[in-house]
Amino acid sequence: MALWPLCSFLLLSVVLPSGNANVEGDALYALRRAVRDPGNVLQSWDPTLVNPCTWFHVTCDGDNRVTRLDLGNARLSGKLVPDLRKLERLQYLRELYKNNLAGSIPKEFGALKNLLSFDLYHNNLTGTIPASLGRLSSLRFLRLNGNRLRGRIPRELTKLRNLKILDVSGNDLCGTIPTSGSFSKFTEKSFENNPRLEGPELMGSVSYNVTCNY
Repeated sequence: MALWPLCSFLLLSVVLPSGNANVEGDALYALRRAVRDPGNVLQSWDPTLVNPCTWFHVTCDGDNRVTRLDLGNARLSGKLVPDLRKLERLQYLRELYKNNLAGSIPKEFGALKNLLSFDLYHNNLTGTIPASLGRLSSLRFLRLNGNRLRGRIPRELTKLRNLKILDVSGNDLCGTIPTSGSFSKFTEKSFENNPRLEGPELMGSVSYNVTCNY
């Protein structure tokens, strides 16, 4: 007599979405609502499909947690949404390059502690580089080139010990280029085509306090 209730419970545990799937699906659907998608690449991002791991351009791990988004060169326009911070196991926020995303980079992205690759190059992003990205301790690749970002390069980024590739070229950054920490290994190529950048700062220099007018 107890077998049927047990079977029912096991069936429901498979069919019903987990709380994490709901949260991550909601976060991704918030992105879909915030962008224009003339190529319908996000058509499968349907909130009535309970598991976002079944959506195109989304990769998950064995626990059905989102680890990667692949949306490069998809003709998307609109804005990034802070809801993506809920993708706690996201490793690759890449393949968002060569779209027409505008607005600022949400400071909430600093909560994506498992992020390895952060690629938003060749979009139309404005505002400043969030200092909160300095909390992405696992980050290896940071490519923000070819946007319209302004302001200083946050010194918090020099604390990213695992950072191997940095490219902030082709923006409107100003002030001086950090040379401490992980930034000691990057060449001028990482910073070129920012007319208001004044060059590398000297060790112990306080030139980073100079006014950086926007």
